[in-house]
Amino acid sequence: MILYSIWILNKQTMKKVVIFARVSTNIQDYERQINELTELSQQKGWYVAATFCEKVSGAKKNTERQELTKMLEFAHTNNINMVLVTELSRLGRDTLQVLEVIEQLNKMGISLYIQNYHIETLTENGVINPMSQFLITILAEVARMERKTIRERVESGYKNYRANGGKVGRKEGYRKSDIEMKEQYAEEIRLLRKGISLRNISKITGTSINTIRKCQVFIC
Repeated sequence: MILYSIWILNKQTMKKVVIFARVSTNIQDYERQINELTELSQQKGWYVAATFCEKVSGAKKNTERQELTKMLEFAHTNNINMVLVTELSRLGRDTLQVLEVIEQLNKMGISLYIQNYHIETLTENGVINPMSQFLITILAEVARMERKTIRERVESGYKNYRANGGKVGRKEGYRKSDIEMKEQYAEEIRLLRKGISLRNISKITGTSINTIRKCQVFIC
């Protein structure tokens, strides 16, 4: 009984972490990532509360990645201190999407531990780590350049399209059907049914609160 009580006490004082692993294709295996992060947790004395794994392209949007969404939801509702990844690309290969996840974790006061850099995004006091801030700043600049390039390409395409007599914009009277809304915002509707607030769903999925509010009609 005494030993059990000591174990419970130690568990309560240990840092609670979540392991997140990702591979791009079905022929790849994420066991190596899990093993490395589990061993790291044992060495550091961290308590692994859950492990989330997915086999999905890192280029997909965060809202299309169910395991990533589940991980963020679990971390938010279970007082998790830190999320572990072997490298930043395990969160995704789309810079904007990765930055979005980091920002969500920061707002929730949850640190991201990046094993290959040996850094945490937050300090013990919940302040952004200067080294991680440097890394995130570089990523943000890369993302800004990507957005600028995409915008220039789109504008160039619009100009060329208009020059050839084309019309740009949504067709008059166009409105997404209920079926289209349910398909596109299936994850948002699922979270609404769980009673999660609009603000938290917006943080988890990246969808605007106004759009999530429109999805409320589908939760009956």
